[in-house]
Amino acid sequence: MAAGWLGAAVLAVLVGLGAISVIGNGLTSPETRPLSAAEVADELARQLAVSPSASAGVGERPPPSRSPSSAATTRTFPTRAGTVVGRCAGTRPEVVSMSPRQGYELHEQDRGLQDDDAEGEFRGQDDRDDRVKFEIVCPGGVPTLVEDHDD
Repeated sequence: MAAGWLGAAVLAVLVGLGAISVIGNGLTSPETRPLSAAEVADELARQLAVSPSASAGVGERPPPSRSPSSAATTRTFPTRAGTVVGRCAGTRPEVVSMSPRQGYELHEQDRGLQDDDAEGEFRGQDDRDDRVKFEIVCPGGVPTLVEDHDD
């Protein structure tokens, strides 16, 4: 009877080990790690330079095709309310992404390339008057964040 229990235990362990190997190495190997903000910005820049958006909305012009020499410049900007990734395609700015810090939320974000400036705003979750407004502008084709201190 003890031999039966021992055999069942060994079989259970083998089945468990087999299941883990079938599920994948991701459970036990350190191959996956979070990306830093700089790595995310670099990957976004690479993706935007390689493949323009395939889904233009109704009434929107598709983005112009870009040659490698006219690839967009992307930069990451930390603010007190969160992180902003902005880019320039020539003199046309875009807010690529906004990631609020804890205690803030994304309130407004211009989408797509803009003709003059690309705007965004973070707002405090507890204090709705706690705002961080900004613009991305492209002097010389370089993304620059300008905080709006008019409030």
